[in-house]
Amino acid sequence: MIHSVSSPEPFVILAMPRTGTHYLEALLNDHPNVLSNGELLNSYDENWPDKDRLRHSDRELLELAYLRYPPSEKKVTHVGCKINEPQFYDRPGFFDELARWQGLKVILLTRNTLESLRSLVQARQTGQWLKFSPDSNEPPSVWLSVNACEAYFKAADDFHARVKGAFDPSKLLVIEYEDLLLKPSACLATVLAFLGAPAHQSSNRATIQRQETRSITRSLQNFEELRRHFAGGPYAKFFELDDASAPQG
Repeated sequence: MIHSVSSPEPFVILAMPRTGTHYLEALLNDHPNVLSNGELLNSYDENWPDKDRLRHSDRELLELAYLRYPPSEKKVTHVGCKINEPQFYDRPGFFDELARWQGLKVILLTRNTLESLRSLVQARQTGQWLKFSPDSNEPPSVWLSVNACEAYFKAADDFHARVKGAFDPSKLLVIEYEDLLLKPSACLATVLAFLGAPAHQSSNRATIQRQETRSITRSLQNFEELRRHFAGGPYAKFFELDDASAPQG
């Protein structure tokens, strides 16, 4: 059903895979007036009771996200969802339909793209996409080909450029993964102010744990080989180790 004549203000979280979207969403959902309903274009996402929703048109999907969203006990003033870049591939017109949604605010999460790819490959190998309790098990280190890196780096650059080109700067907020992990309260305050939601102190109930705590030089088997290959080019920045002590994930 349509929840009210004056619908909540809409937002979307956009990102490449493995950039902290689940963690940001958990922080937002701790707010009494903010509701983010997971991955709209993921047929396995349990937030959505309509398991056949991907048969709907792009416009109908957005109406489901922002006008007919799943019931909540909250007094919802801001409602959103999240979409990862690969999920647009199967619906080539969806991005443009999203960009036309009136009043939409966009949170773009970014991360060192090399670490995003490393984390994605690790998750595919282990089948573990989220971790909710600490343990001593380390995920396997991974080996990445030059071609895979080049393709993924370009896809991320193209996606970020597309997002920044499609939305008015006043409707777009860029949050860096590293800041989200190291300064979650400050990042949450920034996001809530951007959305126009009342300030809220997080209860720290978000239980998602980092899966990888080692530096990229230890979790990526051929780090040095890749760094030499990309040295002097536009992707050399991904191999800089100034922030190597920052938490991984």
